[in-house]
Amino acid sequence: SGEYPKEYYTSNGNPRRLTSTSSSSSSTTSVHVTALDGLVNVNSLFTIAVFVGLSLATPGQHSLENRAPCDAGIDVAKKLLVFEVVSFSFFLFSSLVAQGLKLAINLLNSKDVDEAFRAHINLKVLRFGMMGSAVGSVMGCLFLMLSMVNVIEIRLGLLSCGSQSSIHATAALVILVSSALLVYISTAVYAFLH
Repeated sequence: SGEYPKEYYTSNGNPRRLTSTSSSSSSTTSVHVTALDGLVNVNSLFTIAVFVGLSLATPGQHSLENRAPCDAGIDVAKKLLVFEVVSFSFFLFSSLVAQGLKLAINLLNSKDVDEAFRAHINLKVLRFGMMGSAVGSVMGCLFLMLSMVNVIEIRLGLLSCGSQSSIHATAALVILVSSALLVYISTAVYAFLH
């Protein structure tokens, strides 16, 4: 002993084993893996909604309002298709980033088979990756909401023709989704900054 300062030795005099946890830029928590799993699962559910919307992107459908001026034209169907594809792209981006981070955690931890959900990984990379995945989910939700407005117009009638069913459904959709996204973004930003 004496080769290193005394804080590098355990109470019985043996050298303390140094790991990457001594650096503030590493993380060994399983919470990240659980969060990434949840993000991928939610994205999968939203992706199903995207394909349901795509099935309604056919021109010439008559709305339930049963008035010719309330029937959506081909431009609404085109917008629906564009919003659905963009939404799907963001959800896929978010899921792939989350899966990549999860794979990195598991591969970095492959030496320690007893701790399958813990790994030494650069905390900055992990935080930015999780933030990128969260941003992808938020953008996917925004475009999915816009596409759902188009679905409402196709099935219940155009908002411009004063269809009460369309107005009520759109108002509920926008208010609830916007509120949920606000909570999600606030939570994600707080977690990122702290």
